[in-house]
Amino acid sequence: MNFNSKGKEENTFDAIVVGSGISGGFAAMELCKKGYKTLVIERGRLVKHGEYPTASMDPWELPSQNVVSAEEIAAHYFKQDRLHWWVNQDNKHWINKDDEYPYEEVNRFDWIRGHHVGGRSIMWGRHCYRWSDIDFTANAKEGIAVDWPIRYKDIEPWYDYVETFVGIAGQKEGLKQVPDGKFLPPFKLNCVEQHMREKVKAVYPERIITPGRVANLSVYKPEVHKGTRGQCQTRNRCVRGCPYGAYFSSLSATLPVAEATGNLWMRVDSIVQEIVYDKKTGKASGVRIKDTKTGEEQEFFARIIFCNASTVGTTAILLNSRSESFPDGLGNSSGELGHNMMDHHYGMGISARVEGFEDTYYKGRKPVGFYIPRFRNIDKATKRKDYLRGFGYQGNASRGNFVAPDVIGAPLKENLFKPGPYYVYMTCFGEILPYHDNKMVLNFEKLDPFGMPMISFDATLKENERKLRLDGISCGEEMMEAAGFKDIKSYNDPTAVGACIHEMGTARMGRSKKTSVLNKWNQMHEVPNVFVTDGSCMTSAGTQNPSITYMALTARAVDYADKQVKAGKL
Repeated sequence: MNFNSKGKEENTFDAIVVGSGISGGFAAMELCKKGYKTLVIERGRLVKHGEYPTASMDPWELPSQNVVSAEEIAAHYFKQDRLHWWVNQDNKHWINKDDEYPYEEVNRFDWIRGHHVGGRSIMWGRHCYRWSDIDFTANAKEGIAVDWPIRYKDIEPWYDYVETFVGIAGQKEGLKQVPDGKFLPPFKLNCVEQHMREKVKAVYPERIITPGRVANLSVYKPEVHKGTRGQCQTRNRCVRGCPYGAYFSSLSATLPVAEATGNLWMRVDSIVQEIVYDKKTGKASGVRIKDTKTGEEQEFFARIIFCNASTVGTTAILLNSRSESFPDGLGNSSGELGHNMMDHHYGMGISARVEGFEDTYYKGRKPVGFYIPRFRNIDKATKRKDYLRGFGYQGNASRGNFVAPDVIGAPLKENLFKPGPYYVYMTCFGEILPYHDNKMVLNFEKLDPFGMPMISFDATLKENERKLRLDGISCGEEMMEAAGFKDIKSYNDPTAVGACIHEMGTARMGRSKKTSVLNKWNQMHEVPNVFVTDGSCMTSAGTQNPSITYMALTARAVDYADKQVKAGKL
């Protein structure tokens, strides 16, 4: 990659992309492929594909059996590890330290993130499910928030385009709520998962248990899957970073393709403080950055700017981009910037013990288990009176070790090689509605260690979410019973907004500049050369993992911006 560190005469580019994660990497690749000299600005450190320090370490090589001490958690990860499973020895180097990156909370908000090239594309769960018109029309039909300015037909070809490049392993099911896509062969259900699929479908035909649709290459096609990629080795160490490039990330896929064009420049350790607005042209002229190592401030200039710093990161930049024309933040005449914060809520789960499969086992550690798409409120037959929208499940079945009590020495070693019973675990993911008063704001009276206004969150689950949760748990228990499983247990521990790491909204798309920040092309209504295609653009949250939709919207927006440039409109 080219690293820009020279003077002002070389600070002008065709395009600037803020952020190098899932959507930023895709924006950079698409712009570079179209011939735009593109500067990617990343606030975190440089990481290159393959620089994954724990990727090949065996369990016994990890300190403290992969457990981070309570003292270290209390000192550095007191917010990042509130769920008590996220921060481990094998991934903590990807996760921000809370004492170094503070934020404020009116209500608890779990902002889980890492600052480095590739962002959370190194750490993501990789589940990829299309949205449908059930999602895109829900707001309008229910009178919630504002209507999406697009429908499924607008984004369908871009799903095709993105999925082909990304590589999604999955199984076609013909379900209207999660349309089928361009799939590689699925990571098949194991024997217990298949048994569960058949038994549940017999009792509840609308509840389909399918292999998770995941961005891991079950089959590698070098002519299609460009970058530095290879076939999945089913090691299930994805959270550490994959040296094989078997799952999709900016580091293994989009950024290498962008670099190969010769049109990519990268500036790391650089916080974008604001997007600079030119009142004379009615457009943004560029961005102002601060070097986190030297404290030096610089401006970079471009014809078009893509904001992909994450939902929170992008909106913080826009709120801080104040001028005479936009005293409340760039393009914020609607007053909606920072509002309508969404996520998926979980902390809902069901587990059970399985009998009758003691003579079976499985090979490898596949990177995904099963998925149960939403089956509530998708038509008249599934309409609920007590709440809106729905939920889905992700889970798996596996065998643990058999350890007899009060056994030590050689018998203990022998028992460790005996497989224990199968257990099934599944987590329920529910949709949060786009409430205007779920928000983030900037505290201009208090600065963070980098001199930026402190971000403050105020978002909660509300009555609709609470009612949905009760049904999600009940349905999960019903499916375990239908499958004939034993010792069924469930929990309902409401998590904070942000905990699912699917934060969305805050710079939503819409049909009017009076009620939204972006138009149907992810273009700012009031600043036409600025595009926002990360999670902040979302108008509602759906139940599906959102990253594949971000990528499809990004590719679509770049195509539109390119046409506008060529037509002389940008």
